[in-house]
Amino acid sequence: MLDDSTIVVIRYTALPDRVEEATAALAELIAIVVREEEDCIGITMHAALDDPAQILLWEEWTSREAYQGPHMQTPHLRAFIDRAAERFAGPPEITFWARTAEAMPE
Repeated sequence: MLDDSTIVVIRYTALPDRVEEATAALAELIAIVVREEEDCIGITMHAALDDPAQILLWEEWTSREAYQGPHMQTPHLRAFIDRAAERFAGPPEITFWARTAEAMPE
């Protein structure tokens, strides 16, 4: 492993008629998390080229424990989860990863 940080990959499926709303809600949540949670190193949001209802978040955290513990209890995340059924087809798929190699262009 290159470092001790944890990569969290989260895959959402937005409801077909709520893609813009779901994307906006995620963008708002990301801004709050990055600004307020010191264990969050960074988050990027991606949409599938062939299906914009498929949304992927690539997040880097100081540890898996920081993501699963304090982050999951924050008021902003709890509020997002409470309204998720209005925007998403089901719960997200969440997986945890360790960085094992890195290549950068010269």
